[in-house]
Amino acid sequence: MENLENNIEAIKGTSVAVRFLTDKPVKKTPYQVKGVFIKHFPDEKIIPFLDGRYRKRFLYPRVQVKVLHEQIYMIGVNEAVNTVLSFSKKVQTLDFGNITFQVQKIETEQHSEQFQPLDHLLKYRFITPWIALNQSTGRNYKSLNNAKKKDQLNQLLGQNLFFLAREMGIQVNQKIYTKLFLKSLYPKQLDDNNLAAFYGEFQTNFILPDYIGLGNGITRGYGTIHGLNSHSKLMIDENIITKNSENTDKIEINLSDPELTPIDTAYTPKFNNKMYSNKHGKRKKLNHVKSPKSYDKKKPRKQYASNAQVQKKITDESEFNSSKYHKKQHKI
Repeated sequence: MENLENNIEAIKGTSVAVRFLTDKPVKKTPYQVKGVFIKHFPDEKIIPFLDGRYRKRFLYPRVQVKVLHEQIYMIGVNEAVNTVLSFSKKVQTLDFGNITFQVQKIETEQHSEQFQPLDHLLKYRFITPWIALNQSTGRNYKSLNNAKKKDQLNQLLGQNLFFLAREMGIQVNQKIYTKLFLKSLYPKQLDDNNLAAFYGEFQTNFILPDYIGLGNGITRGYGTIHGLNSHSKLMIDENIITKNSENTDKIEINLSDPELTPIDTAYTPKFNNKMYSNKHGKRKKLNHVKSPKSYDKKKPRKQYASNAQVQKKITDESEFNSSKYHKKQHKI
């Protein structure tokens, strides 16, 4: 942990994406791939980023593993950039027991000055389902009309971007704008864990690295994005490559656009380490969410307990990184 502390300032806003080109298509889940890394490289510096040991320090996962178009991607941000680069050079085979993949080539892309606002809009596409709502926000979402549904999703996306900037140590002193283009405002039910997801694109005046995840289920590969203004050569989807070439122009921030949603720093959630009592009276540590807009001392105590339970559900996402969970959910 000491080495991480020493490197934080020098690598703010940086990212790296690595694609492993294998001799066969990879039809495995991100969990299964991470499980192989954990099993066969137990002493590597990257393992604490994968098995959950750093989850108390980093609310947003610094290393993300994806399987996109049957190829393995590994993304590192901020503190994990050099670790991902070093580790990727050591991976030559991936032994899943029932099948072994030979890594024939690795391709990398590095970027700096990420996670910060711009004076114009950029376009992004969700290339895996975006799970924007949790149990609490989902209940409220169902009661809204279509206009308010879209506004809530834009607000959630914008707040997520502010959160990312803070997590990466970058101060944002201006509004972030978001504009969603979803295929439907009614989320599609996914097969596992009763999750519901949205599909589509969005615009924002915020720089994001290709292939990182937004929303819930990041460690499972959900919410993965790709910039439609990006010139990344790692994505093999020809549809995205074609669309990239058609969307290279900067988009002006049109403040009169009713669908462009501004999110101000004053109304983004505050993430603080708090202690709370659960129903059994035990004290647990979690990251409690409190919004200045909704905070009211006159509200009943039950309301705060509900907020804590919601955030516990969010932070418990990191439990899915543990080796115990890998063994439970997937055979490696």
